[in-house]
Amino acid sequence: MEQKPNNQPPLADRMRPANLAEFLGQNALVGKGTFLEKAIRTDTVPSLLFWGPPGTGKTTLARIIAKETKSDFLELSGVGSGVKDLRVIIDKAEENRANEKATVLFIDEIHRWNKAQQDALLPHVEHGTVTLIGATTENPSFEVISALLSRARVFTLTGLSEQNITELLKRAIEDAERGLGKKKIKVNDDALAVIAGFSNGDARVALNTLEACAGSAKVITTKLVKQVLQTSRTLYDKTGEEHYNIISALHKSMRGGDANAALYWLGRMLEAGEPPLYIARRLIRFASEDIGIANSLALPQAVAAYQACHFIGVPECNVNLAQAVVYMAKSKKSNALYTAYLGVQNDIRNFPNDPVPLHIRNAPTKLMKELGYGKDYKYTPNFENPNDAKQDYLPERLKGRKYLEE
Repeated sequence: MEQKPNNQPPLADRMRPANLAEFLGQNALVGKGTFLEKAIRTDTVPSLLFWGPPGTGKTTLARIIAKETKSDFLELSGVGSGVKDLRVIIDKAEENRANEKATVLFIDEIHRWNKAQQDALLPHVEHGTVTLIGATTENPSFEVISALLSRARVFTLTGLSEQNITELLKRAIEDAERGLGKKKIKVNDDALAVIAGFSNGDARVALNTLEACAGSAKVITTKLVKQVLQTSRTLYDKTGEEHYNIISALHKSMRGGDANAALYWLGRMLEAGEPPLYIARRLIRFASEDIGIANSLALPQAVAAYQACHFIGVPECNVNLAQAVVYMAKSKKSNALYTAYLGVQNDIRNFPNDPVPLHIRNAPTKLMKELGYGKDYKYTPNFENPNDAKQDYLPERLKGRKYLEE
């Protein structure tokens, strides 16, 4: 009788792609002929930042790069590590360098490092002691210091398609060495489709679900998959259409002022595992698009909800989102800013390069003043009566244009 090892790594870890040929779902990033594929092949990989949602292959790709370029792969987590850990890594990297061996330093969740920690890393990236590969689920423009950003190439990874997820699942089912091949389990296509849809582009979620099902039965059915998924969270069809149907329902419920419905749709998303920052970003957009100048406090309320989600995470931030959603639903609405900006966009398409009127141009030099820059400009604070300071600010062809409805 075959003994089941007790210390076997999770299926998602065992099924990590070992090379670029096995790596799925990021063809635009590492497909044949891309910058990164060429850099890996020619061993000229610069420091990189991988930005994308969980389970899209950021860690795996970093390991593949280290392996393909014959570099020493050293890893830190942005959670719990700091400058002291970095010093140990740098010592090892300098030893590698003395032995003519390159070092790839992979920092998972690099956005968790504060400015001082990132500053400490900077000179070692700049001097080439390590090739940095940072992974983040957050926008690096906001979470990574500009000096480090300027020394690294940012690449965006996207959620895997259902086709990619299904292919990964089939590999895991058939692979006798790393996967579930020795168990000889059977899975129908409908069950695979449910797992792929639920995963929302996250390979780790899909493989963990498959492993949980395989631990319960040798024949995996749609019914079993749904039972396994229900044990951890509400089954949420994230196959595409339903995902957007529900965010649309949340949006329209807030727009229509129905706080109860808005709370319900928010709950449907959160209880199903929707990333709270995605919802928070939608609220920020809603605050300006649907409320705008009707209530100037809506935008800071939405931004505060985003920050709360970022600071404390789930499940604690759920009530912060609930507060923001109810606030948006109950607030007065105006789309004046949204329609005004559409008008601006239309005029810029039709008149893309109309000159700035001379009287409101800056005139820092004598020549510019002689050319009429700033001539006859009326400095509004100098006029007691605002009407006396009236002047044109738009290009000649757009004089009198009204974008905002008054």
